[in-house]
Amino acid sequence: MNNIGTILHYEHFNNLTNWSVAGAISQSISYNKEFKLVPIGQFLTRNRNVIDIDDETIYTQITLKINNGGVVERGKKRGAEIGTKKQIFVRKGQFIFSKIDARNGAFGIIPEELDGAIVTNDFPVFDIDEAIINPTFLLLVTTTKAFVNFAQSCSSGTTNRQRIDIDAFLQQKIPLPSIADQKVIIDRYNNGISEANNYEYKILQIENEINTYIFNSLCCVLDSNKMILDNGKKDSYKYLQFTRLESLSRWDLYNERKVHKSSRYKNIKLSTVVVSMPQYGAGYSSVPYDGKIRYIRITDINEDGSLNESAVSAKGYSEKYLLKENDFLIARSGNTVGKTFLYNRKLGRAIFAGYLIRFELDKTRIIPEYLLAYTKCSIYKEWIKGNMRVSAQPNINSQQYMDSPIILPPIDIQSKIVAYVNEQKTILIQLKQNAQKERKKALKEFENEIF
Repeated sequence: MNNIGTILHYEHFNNLTNWSVAGAISQSISYNKEFKLVPIGQFLTRNRNVIDIDDETIYTQITLKINNGGVVERGKKRGAEIGTKKQIFVRKGQFIFSKIDARNGAFGIIPEELDGAIVTNDFPVFDIDEAIINPTFLLLVTTTKAFVNFAQSCSSGTTNRQRIDIDAFLQQKIPLPSIADQKVIIDRYNNGISEANNYEYKILQIENEINTYIFNSLCCVLDSNKMILDNGKKDSYKYLQFTRLESLSRWDLYNERKVHKSSRYKNIKLSTVVVSMPQYGAGYSSVPYDGKIRYIRITDINEDGSLNESAVSAKGYSEKYLLKENDFLIARSGNTVGKTFLYNRKLGRAIFAGYLIRFELDKTRIIPEYLLAYTKCSIYKEWIKGNMRVSAQPNINSQQYMDSPIILPPIDIQSKIVAYVNEQKTILIQLKQNAQKERKKALKEFENEIF
């Protein structure tokens, strides 16, 4: 009978805010007894600023990344393209979460650049009482495992479509220091991540050095797009811009001036080093990773061309989407248009999703790793910025990519660039690991101080 405490769990009746077993257990976690327990609803107030969508207005839509990835822009759409005609208008500084993915850490605070965006009712929005809780402190609390456990205990439904019960969530209690103590804890956390910031600054420096190295290795110059006069002299105009007909790659207005050329090497079209027609990816929905075939989506690709750890599989399969060694993928739509990825069989079997385009390269003319490095530098990114069509959301189609300018030096120069970039990538990987380690350490110390 002495071991009964390890089998039975006891909870005071007046502490219960959730009648589920999960809810009761989640409230039993240990916390710093110096801090009083405060219901979340005491400092968060639901805001239902509902607006009617106008068909002719362009709206910014937002979503939340899981694992505390924050609030991000989902895209822009004309009102006529938005099905749900009543949406919630959000303001900077408001707290927001996803009803479905709160259990996966989808919390955030609306940043200034997304002030005035819209969301559906699946993303509850709350005003924060800053007299009770510092928004930065709240954001830090939401990154802790304990807070995510609160959200999980308030979620119910089928495994893949569990939704949070908002009333139950607002009744949950968290340990809350005074505003003065919150500031002290925030400052201590910020001091803890200063080392991570130092590592990230070094990362930025090396990335800039890589960009400069590629730029100089290719002997780049900026085509100023000035008019060539009959006498052979260049002249420029303050209000009018002239270009030769033979230089036009499309018939609408775009930033033609941001085209880099080499004083030594040829500018070719991507199509000249592609050996088959570009292929759009599959339109399957994603399912949990089956350990056999990974489904690569735009969101799985990091800016440096690596894959993140959010592996999923596809609800469907076709051999035609199976990636082969050195297949080159480019994102065609959304905020990540122009993002590139080079497939390596060491990553395991994989197929690719619909907003990616596959290009098969002629490896006798271009080293795939060179093309990856080239598309990551400012030379190519400026071309992307100047060429993406912006209507509902940024877009570049396969033919535009085939026409994109690539500076193509000889294979030996490509090899030198690839060797340099790979050497720097090794350093970057270590720096990124160090930065992540320091951030996790600072968050763990914050969590231990509260819970």
